[in-house]
Amino acid sequence: MTELAAVKTALKTQAVETPSWAYGNSGTRFKVFAQPGVPRGPREKLDDAAKVHEFTGAAPTVALHIPWDRVDDYGALAKYAEERGLKLGTINSNTFQDDDYRLGSVCHPDASVRRKALDHLFECVDIMDATGSKDLKLWFADGTNYPGQDDIRERQDRLAEGLALVYERLGDDQRMLLEYKLFEPAFYTTDVPDWGTAYAHCLKLGPKAQVVVDTGHHAPGTNIEFIVATLLREGKLGGFDFNSRFYADDDLMVGAADPFQLFRIIYEVIRGGGFAPEVAFMLDQCHNIEAKIPAIVRSVMNVQEATAKALLVDRPALAAAQRAGDVLAANAVLMDAYNTDVRPLLAEVRGELGLDADPVAAYHRSGWAAKIAEERIGGQQAGWGA
Repeated sequence: MTELAAVKTALKTQAVETPSWAYGNSGTRFKVFAQPGVPRGPREKLDDAAKVHEFTGAAPTVALHIPWDRVDDYGALAKYAEERGLKLGTINSNTFQDDDYRLGSVCHPDASVRRKALDHLFECVDIMDATGSKDLKLWFADGTNYPGQDDIRERQDRLAEGLALVYERLGDDQRMLLEYKLFEPAFYTTDVPDWGTAYAHCLKLGPKAQVVVDTGHHAPGTNIEFIVATLLREGKLGGFDFNSRFYADDDLMVGAADPFQLFRIIYEVIRGGGFAPEVAFMLDQCHNIEAKIPAIVRSVMNVQEATAKALLVDRPALAAAQRAGDVLAANAVLMDAYNTDVRPLLAEVRGELGLDADPVAAYHRSGWAAKIAEERIGGQQAGWGA
């Protein structure tokens, strides 16, 4: 059996980055259901994120989205976060909501639109410099909806040129994390549709370019853990955007749709040496009908539970069964770990960290929800509306 002390030590070091936009009113493209007490700006988002970290002990950084979190003084915002026990994490770019981007951003056929997109990405690197953030997240809605709409190969050339210019702008301790998405809003061709395309661009760029795996951005039946294992083997896995999908990019709470898949993914992270700061565990979720802060707390807990189970896999026994070709025994080793109730173990870990054994219950007892509902009037949507 895996030494429990080592498992507990690993769990105490785990960190999950929460997204600023998950604290605001956000949801589907059809309707955004407003909730009481949502943040009215970036500082109140940080206030809520501080509560998630207070009760989980595992969410010390917050990702920003520009322009949704634009402020006049990013150094002051970083200090505000620090005063609340947080750090500003990944800077997420936005090259999809302006009318100019109707035909794309860095892949647009018009050079002036490509320049506008690049200027925004350079601005994001400037913000990284001001906040001390290490990672720039790039997701492009670029693509085409009709055959013949644009030249597929030329769009890849434009993408490569733009990425290279941003890569050159990065500091020595900064990274570019390139995210891929199967479709939406481009339905005929998407310019970064899969991990292979993202990997090819990152490989050409160099060591500061890494691939991000969003667990919701895959076709049904895709073996995501295979992608994770391959990227780790090649040294190109930069991090995750954790969420769940039933159909497409549903952005549901991580572990909600298929907790066994989450376990399998995290096992491959551990197996491949990726349970380290170099592989960022980030949430990317929209809480449309459920209360936001408890949903984020629960998501962090779901990642912790999947990680605990993955750490409990008896790897020597698994390797022995694999070498012997004993299919059922090998599968049983994984299933034994997955079927373990790790909630008592995590409650013990939280107790040793001075935390409540049940973070969700602790949040509800805190009275924070009632306080912000009374004090915050006029909370904003997280982004461009829907």
